[in-house]
Formats: sequence, C-alpha cells, structure tokens
Amino acid sequence: MDGFVIAVDRGRYTCVPPDAGPDVPPITAMRARELGRKSVVVGDRVGLVGDTSGAAGALARIVRIAERTSVLRRTADDDETTAEGRLERVVVANADQLVIVSALADPPPRTGFVDRCLVAAYDAGIEPLLCLTKADLAGPETVLGYYAELELPYVLIRPDSDLDALRSLLAGRVSVMVGHSGVGKSTLVNRLVPDAARAVGTVSAIGRGRHTSTSAVALRLPRDPTHGEHAAAGWIVDTPGVRSFGLAHVSADSLLHGFPDLVEGSVDCPANCPHTPDAPDCGLDSWVAAGKADPRRLASYRRLLASRSGEGDARSEPDQRGPGARDGEGDPHGGS
Repeated sequence: MDGFVIAVDRGRYTCVPPDAGPDVPPITAMRARELGRKSVVVGDRVGLVGDTSGAAGALARIVRIAERTSVLRRTADDDETTAEGRLERVVVANADQLVIVSALADPPPRTGFVDRCLVAAYDAGIEPLLCLTKADLAGPETVLGYYAELELPYVLIRPDSDLDALRSLLAGRVSVMVGHSGVGKSTLVNRLVPDAARAVGTVSAIGRGRHTSTSAVALRLPRDPTHGEHAAAGWIVDTPGVRSFGLAHVSADSLLHGFPDLVEGSVDCPANCPHTPDAPDCGLDSWVAAGKADPRRLASYRRLLASRSGEGDARSEPDQRGPGARDGEGDPHGGS
C-alpha cells in the first residue's frame, strides 16, 4: 500500500496512507534491506508491505520510494572544502512551499536568514512564502520594500488574526515552516494544528519513545471547508532544529537564481564572472547603479557567495545582533 512519511526516529518511520483521515492509525515501518543506501525522509511517498494495520507492536517494511518532486537540502557548513560542507542533509522531500516565519519586531527581522531560506527554496524548486508575525508591534513596509523586486508572497500575522489567509495558502499543500527562536513559529503551528502537541506525542510513542528537537515532523492540517468537502487538507512540516541553511551544496549559478531580481543583470558579465566585489566589469554593479535592483540585494548575494568560499560567515548580521552572531544563537533546542 502507499504511505506518506510523517516522522523519522532512529530507524523507525511513521507513515500514514496518503488519503486517510485523522482517525486512521499511523503505521510504523522499517526500511527494507533491498533499498540499499537510499534514505527515507519526512515527506517521502513510499510503498509499504507487511503489517500495515497500525496496531500496537505492528511493523511494516518500506520497499519503494517514489520519485521526489522536490528536495529541500542543507549542509552543516557553507564551506564545501570542509567535511561538514560536503555533507548534505535532506530536510524534507516533496514539499510544495517553504514558509519563512519572521517577526517584524522583538526580535527584529533578520533579512540575512530570510535570504538564505529563499536561496534554499529556489534551489529546491519550491515556492517561498514570507509569514510576518507580530504585525501589531511594527509595520511591514521596510521588509516588504526590501523584497519588492521579488514579488514575494506574504501574510501578516497579529495575535488576534483569524489566520484565514494563511490557511488558504496552506490548504492542499505540503508546507515546511522555518523560523528563529522568538518569532512565534510554535505558537503559529499550535494555532493552525490545535492538537499539534498530541500528534507529536503519538509519533514519539510509535517510534522508540523519543522525538528529538532536531527532527522534522509532518502535522496534518484541519480540513478547510471553503476548499470543498473532498479537498486535500494539507500538511505542515515543522522543523524545530533547522534554524539556518548551509549552502555549500548550492552552485554559484543556482545561488544567483535565488536572487531573480539580479539574474538579468548578469547577462552583461564577462565569461566566468565570479560576481565578487572586485570582479572587473561585473554587470551586477552597473545593474544596481542603474536602479534596477536594491543594492542591499547585491550585498546579500555577495555575502552568501563569500560564505560559500569560506571567506566569512554569511549567517552573521552585526547590524542587528552584534559581531559574530549566528542564526539561532542562544537557542540550542530550536524552540520558538
């Protein structure tokens, strides 16, 4: 039978039939030996054999992994010359949307982190959605102006928001949520999925009794009646341990395509232009000078480019958090 992987815990995979309702018990499975070194991750669509009843103690086997429509990856480091930079981790498979949760105040928005998430989303071929929380404390004009050239879809969230606009954008899709500590991501997940804590607890009990803060888990969204009686409900993949994206796996060309407002400016670059600040005749400088892109976008792109080469830490944003600060610093558990 077909299954959708919603959690992974030390060799045990929690799956559900793709069209099953919330009352259908999840299935615990192990990966069949014949799959070899193929990894199974949250979001994978798999073929199951064996005991698929979902009864206590039952164990099925995953014997097939369907071709993935998208793969969201990260590396532990930006420098591809290091062991961490060469180690790619698949965060989630088959996602349609990356929801980047950022507060407008307390803490202030971190555009460097958002840029990195956008690059990861564009590289994976999934759509980004900017979710701006704490809109009661500050206006969105500065942040939206910074991304105006991208025509980036966004939603504004206040404590008293009804979340209808966000629910509409999540309905029928597999959406990955990422965000720093303090931006309200956990509160948002709990509002969208009222039984989120119980759902994670069920997954923990099915595995080996532990659900770590660094593992992703897919949570089923309540069905949105405005999309029709038989419409798919959609899933949120909560990733409490993913607070930054190492980009060593992203090629320089792919990295530039994470900034589509700059891509056209590279047409006039000489062959093999590295696009660095000291590159002679780089077309990106004249593109920005002509007012066709925000200079902050070019600075952000070059910051990421330098980080890929091991020349700095693209995750630091000294203007907001002090020299040497890193994404997620001070939050070892990734909570929000």
